[in-house]
Amino acid sequence: MALDPLVTVGALLICALASGEAFGGAYLILALIAFSLTFPGSSSKGTSIRALAGDVLTGWLAIVALLLLIGWATRTLGSFDVRVILAWVLATPVALFAAHLLMPVVLPRLLAAEDVQRIAVIAGEGELGRRLAERIQGTPFLGIRFAGYFDDRSPERLGGVKPGEILGSLSQIAEYAKTHRVDLIYITMPMASQPRILKLLEQLRDTTASIYFTPDIFLFDLIQARMDTIGGIPVVAVCETPFHGVNALIKRVSDIALAAAILSLVSPLMLAVAIVIKLDSPGPMLFKQRRYGVDGREIVVYKFRTMTVLEDGGVIRQATRDDPRVTRFGAFLRQTSLDELPQFINVLQGRMSVVGPRPHAVAHNEMYRKLIRGYMIRHKVKPGITGLAQVNGLRGETDSLDKMKARIEYDLAYLRDWSLQLDLQIVLKTIFVVLKKQHAY
Repeated sequence: MALDPLVTVGALLICALASGEAFGGAYLILALIAFSLTFPGSSSKGTSIRALAGDVLTGWLAIVALLLLIGWATRTLGSFDVRVILAWVLATPVALFAAHLLMPVVLPRLLAAEDVQRIAVIAGEGELGRRLAERIQGTPFLGIRFAGYFDDRSPERLGGVKPGEILGSLSQIAEYAKTHRVDLIYITMPMASQPRILKLLEQLRDTTASIYFTPDIFLFDLIQARMDTIGGIPVVAVCETPFHGVNALIKRVSDIALAAAILSLVSPLMLAVAIVIKLDSPGPMLFKQRRYGVDGREIVVYKFRTMTVLEDGGVIRQATRDDPRVTRFGAFLRQTSLDELPQFINVLQGRMSVVGPRPHAVAHNEMYRKLIRGYMIRHKVKPGITGLAQVNGLRGETDSLDKMKARIEYDLAYLRDWSLQLDLQIVLKTIFVVLKKQHAY
């Protein structure tokens, strides 16, 4: 997680020192801002070299654009040596790309050392225990070596374990932990086994191992699961928004800054579009439609009118290629996504976000929530003008259930993986998607 911000700040430090600039004052502030914008970094695991290069470049360009906007707004651009900044802008994506290539090779070898790895055992060889073991073994960056399971069931009742993975019964864990220097003990037994769990915890009091209880509710696909307390009583958030605490403030401030900046730049264009709409066809300039906002509350979303109809009832037909309802000028607006510009007003109102799951018409929500498991979870955050699904080829019409399912998968991935850097990457990628005019009609 700290890889990207450390590489970014390190590159700035090297560029400044190489040019004879003292790393303090304005450069130190720049480093702190850059660190916050690039934290946390994205994982390069399982990513092709081409996709990795694209992610690094788009993410870095988005950060540079935001830094230039901040510098322009605060009138501090003149505080820096142009040579240092130019070298930093060019060197950082190269350094980030190299770091992401080397990290998966170097880090596992470092963590494989005997004195670095922590030894873990799992109490309970059930479905949850096997899934946890797979995650540990498939994530070398954790620095954890899985030793095996402890379970009271007979071998014929245990499913799919490898030879030697069953180390003994539950009553033998404490002694094994002391003699084999076990660092981590994960209890994955069902909640119904409370008496056995309490007995096991009592036996483990005489060990120095860290003990974790993994409730079997985690067999479900959770979104932003986290621990919290209410009056000292621990509770587990099974489905939670990523925007709580500081994250909520960061998200709102970035939304206001981006929306205000974009509206100030495109306001003359919006006025021109509104005039042409009135001249092109009869009807209002703006199209208002009910959508679901955060927590499933109805909101009114603004768009420039692109059709001869203003549908907002129980049945709404999606726009298709060569749709006769689309006006001549409306076709151009839809292809260039200029019809979405009024939604930046929705962002300033607090109804929408610049980046988030795209809002669907209420009629479509009511239909798809019955067909797609977990569909309504996407409403744990404000809907966005653009989103992760839209920059991954799922823009425009969803003429099949499979396409909508794929869109929802990206929406839920956005909830799980949100970061300010991800938002900036999506904004930058959206520009290229709009220029391609793919699936826009």
